[in-house]
Amino acid sequence: MKPVRVLVVDDSLTMRSLIASALSHDPAIEVVGQAADAIEARSAIKALNPDVITLDVEMPKMDGLALLEKLMRLRPTPVIMVSNRTSQGAAATIKAFELGAVDCVAKPGPGHAHTFDDLAAKVRAAAFAKLQGLALRNAAASPATDPHAGRPYEPDGRVVAIGSSTGGVEALLSVLSHFPANCPPTVITQHMPAMFTKSFAERLHRHCAPQVVEASENAPLQVGRVYLAPGTVAHLEVTGRPGALRCHLSEGDPVNGHRPSVDVLFGSVARAVGAKAVGVILTGMGQDGARGLLSMRNAGATTLGQSEASCVIYGMPKVAFELGAVEKQISLSSMGAQILAYTRAKKEA
Repeated sequence: MKPVRVLVVDDSLTMRSLIASALSHDPAIEVVGQAADAIEARSAIKALNPDVITLDVEMPKMDGLALLEKLMRLRPTPVIMVSNRTSQGAAATIKAFELGAVDCVAKPGPGHAHTFDDLAAKVRAAAFAKLQGLALRNAAASPATDPHAGRPYEPDGRVVAIGSSTGGVEALLSVLSHFPANCPPTVITQHMPAMFTKSFAERLHRHCAPQVVEASENAPLQVGRVYLAPGTVAHLEVTGRPGALRCHLSEGDPVNGHRPSVDVLFGSVARAVGAKAVGVILTGMGQDGARGLLSMRNAGATTLGQSEASCVIYGMPKVAFELGAVEKQISLSSMGAQILAYTRAKKEA
């Protein structure tokens, strides 16, 4: 099997060296070139035709977002954004996901012993990502037809639990854009470094009708609220009993290599909520969430998986489907409306 050919784009020679060094230890990856700015990058992309690009968010002459937008429009290529540990860097990275970036990593801060530990795995996964053009992505984010259009939505008391990873930022924006202001209480675990989740929650809040927040300890699950697991620092769980459910942040060890873990979230929902829940597993590499979703299905919950054709990475949904955890596979463009259909209060005769 041919190695994944990577172009490293960063205005810092030190950072380019660190990224190239981190990738060189993986025999399945070959760094074929480096570029110090967007102008050099454009020439290198044409000459080298890389499989994956690592792209600095902040660069002179043309920033990473501007280059990414042109690249996705003219020559779609899997891109992993490399971001500074600042609020500005985090916000720009979330915007990059909307433009088509596949994944992100944070630049190491002072005193960090581990440098780009997970970058090689992200690069390997990105090489298999299915990139959708801007037109298709915009279509996926547009509201799908609601079979109950014309009748006001009223939740039926169910809780929605969603898990996602690679490609999940765009997928979650699409799903939540369908949710009304009185959506069912919704808990989400998205694999994402801690520095990005606050910006992501804020962006979801601006673009969606419900209130979207980073989950906090003991926060009560309420109608019209969406709770996003804080990246890296803790697992998000649901505790309590129906009618008095709360968020719990547990600082346990990583599960399936992740903290927060989708399996941990789904498992807690199966225990605390049982049949009064809808579990949804979206795009992402690996298998996190599959066993937890099976626990939800065994507890009587409705379980949905994103369809292969609409996934950036058909990894987590595939494992869950093959395990028998997914009751129904649904395209991304229809997922939001379907969740609402399953959680809508039944109209009395």
